Amino acid sequence: MTGPAPGPTAYRTLRLEHDRGRLTVTLTRPGERNSITRDLITELGAALDLAERTEDCRVVVLRAEGDTFCSGMDLSGVAAAGAARGPDGSDATDATDDRSADVQDTRKGGEDYFALLERLTTLGRIVVAQVDGQVVGGGVGLAAACDFVHATERSRFSLPEALWGLLPCSVLPFLIRRVGFQRAYAMALGTLPVAAREAAVHGLVDELAEDGGPALRRLLFRASKLDPATVTDLKRYTRRLWILDEHTGRTAVDEFVRLMASDRVRDRIAGFAAGTGREVPPTAPR
Repeated sequence: MTGPAPGPTAYRTLRLEHDRGRLTVTLTRPGERNSITRDLITELGAALDLAERTEDCRVVVLRAEGDTFCSGMDLSGVAAAGAARGPDGSDATDATDDRSADVQDTRKGGEDYFALLERLTTLGRIVVAQVDGQVVGGGVGLAAACDFVHATERSRFSLPEALWGLLPCSVLPFLIRRVGFQRAYAMALGTLPVAAREAAVHGLVDELAEDGGPALRRLLFRASKLDPATVTDLKRYTRRLWILDEHTGRTAVDEFVRLMASDRVRDRIAGFAAGTGREVPPTAPR
């Protein structure tokens, strides 16, 4: 039976639908390019909880409204903090305690995001990212942490963080797991978008497929034959074979907090957020 998924209905960033063993989770903020906010992280966690509680759920499909799957970190708060300082870098609000509170909030946000990516890699359900459009920054991490990535031909993946003086700290461990060290390093340092077809060559995309096409239907059929306990066992076992552990998460979050505490980085982010709101530069000069 097709219909809204059981459970909480007051989602602000998502829409959930349950249909014959599949829970479809749709990001519903196309006007904000489906950016990653505290609400989104919390609600995605709740959706994964629901998937695990739903006995006949075998697959979680993560998709998005609009032409951007996910644009990564919401920059509005960082931009506001940058605007609060005077032209000499001093705090125009003279609220010296705010910086300490901001660091704590940054750390909490980084920890929550990394924990969400880890959760995707350990969930006892198959998770499919159904990508159609732009995938930027933290959105690449969201896709890379999924078990399968199906993408349309028009989709593009990019890590523009270095343009702001940032690093994709939490994204890289999950991206390296998919594409290897050099390809992940090149994406982070080059900052240029990678087309879906090239992403498929390197392993970031598993299937070039239209939204809900035959590839997804084949996967759903096979998934219906799997015991969720087997999915959990495989994910836990392969995790032990990889570099992800408590030290990886701590290192990623510590570096993210260090960079976000820099006035230089925050000013660059604020300038970007006040501009076009688009990835810069979108393409290489010709």
